[in-house]
Amino acid sequence: MSNTPPAAENRFAIRGQFITYNSDPFSEGDDAALVHEPDGLIIVNNGTIEYAGSYTQGAPLLQGCPLTHYKHQLITPGFIDTHVHYPQLPIIGAYGAQLIDWLNTYTFVAEQRYDDLGYARQVSRVFLDELARNGTTTAAVYCTVHPNSVEAFFQEADDRKLRMIAGKMLMDRNAPEALMDTPQSGYDDSLALLEKWHEKGRLSYAITPRFAPTSTEAQLDAAGALWKAHPSAYMQTHVSENKDEVEWVKALFPNRANYIDVYAHYGLTGPRALFGHAIYLEETEWKHLAETDSSVIHCPTSNTFLGSGFFNFQRALQPESASQAVRTGLATDVGGGTSLCMLKSMGEAYKVGQLSGYSVSAAKAFYLATRGAAKALHLDNKIGSIEAGMEADLVVLNPASTPLLAFRTQYCNSIEELLFVQMTLSDDRAIETVYSGGRIIKGGE
Repeated sequence: MSNTPPAAENRFAIRGQFITYNSDPFSEGDDAALVHEPDGLIIVNNGTIEYAGSYTQGAPLLQGCPLTHYKHQLITPGFIDTHVHYPQLPIIGAYGAQLIDWLNTYTFVAEQRYDDLGYARQVSRVFLDELARNGTTTAAVYCTVHPNSVEAFFQEADDRKLRMIAGKMLMDRNAPEALMDTPQSGYDDSLALLEKWHEKGRLSYAITPRFAPTSTEAQLDAAGALWKAHPSAYMQTHVSENKDEVEWVKALFPNRANYIDVYAHYGLTGPRALFGHAIYLEETEWKHLAETDSSVIHCPTSNTFLGSGFFNFQRALQPESASQAVRTGLATDVGGGTSLCMLKSMGEAYKVGQLSGYSVSAAKAFYLATRGAAKALHLDNKIGSIEAGMEADLVVLNPASTPLLAFRTQYCNSIEELLFVQMTLSDDRAIETVYSGGRIIKGGE
C-alpha cells in the first residue's frame, strides 16, 4: 500500500449500527453467523472497505477523513439479486396464468422490442434506477436474444460503475421467429459481447440459454463450447420451475436422465452456473449440483405469483451431509416476480418456507440476499459482506420508514426481531442511502 494519503474525496467513513456475516447461518446457526455491530465504523478508501468494526476501536484510524453518522439507521451489505429479467420490467404485474402461457402471452411479445438500442437503453436506465432505489447493488441479469439489449444494459451499468452480470439470451426453437437466433449466430454474438464486456470494470458476462426447451441440442452444445473456452464467464438458465415444463423437457430430451442431466451433458454445470427456480429437482440432480459446485437461485415472488411451487430450503442448504449443500441465492425474477425489492423477496421466502415446512429466519433471509448470494455468484471475496478488503457496496436502512414501522420498531428487543420486521413490513421506502463501490447511487446528503 502506498504511504501517500489518499485524496479526501476518495476516503470517507460512516458510523452507525451494521450487520454482516462471518459464516453461513444455515450450517453454523444464526447466532454464530450473524455479526451485529451496535456502534460501528466503516472506513472506505477508493471504493474498498479499509476498516469495519466498532467505532471505539476504529476512531483513531479516521485521521480527519469525512464522517457521516447514521444515528438511527441500520447499515447492511448491498443487496444482490441473482436472477432478474430487465426486459420484462414493462410487463411486471401482468395477470399470471401458468409459466408457459405467461411466456407466450406477455414475455415473448415484450421482448421483441429490444433490437432497438434506444429503447433498450431507456428500459435499462429505469431498471437500474429501480435497483438502486431498492438497495440492490449487484444483479445477474437476463437480456433478450438481441445483442443490442446487452449493449444497452452494459453501457448503462458501466457508466454507473456498477458490479453487474448479464448476457444475451440464446433461443433457436419454440419461440417467435423474431426472438430466435441460430446455434452459430448465438455463439458468434455471445462471443463478441463476452470479449467486449466481460471483466470490463465491474462487469461480467453470462452465457444465457433461456432454458432447455428453447434451445436445440446444437445450441446447447455451442453454449457449452463457449463456456469451456471462457470458464471465467457465468452460465445462467432456468431449471424445473414448473411441472409441465419438466415433462416437456423429458419429451424433448428422451435420452437424458433428467432436466439437470440435459445441461450436464452439454457442459453447462459447474462453478458460476446459475440455475433459476430449481423447484422440482430429483435427489440425483441435487447431488450433481453439489458435486459440480453449481448454484441454484430461489425466486419466491415469481414462484408464488405463477403458482409454480415451493423451493426446498432443507435440501438446498441443510441436507443430511454438509458436503451436499448447494450454493443458493435469492432473486426477484421480474416480471414473473412482482417487485424488485429484495426486502419483499426475503419476506416472501419466509412465507414459502412456512408453507413447505422450513422456517426461514431473518438472519437466514438477509444472508441469502447478501453474503449467501455473493457465494452463489462466486463473488464472496468481493461483495456481500462488510469487512476490510471488500468492495464498499452498502445499504443504509431507515427502520422507521413508515408510521407503522416507527411504532412497531419500538417493541423490537433484538437485532433479529428488527431484521424480521424489516423484511415483513418494509419496502423501498426503507432504503435511505445506497453505496456502490463507495459511490452514492441513491440518497445521500
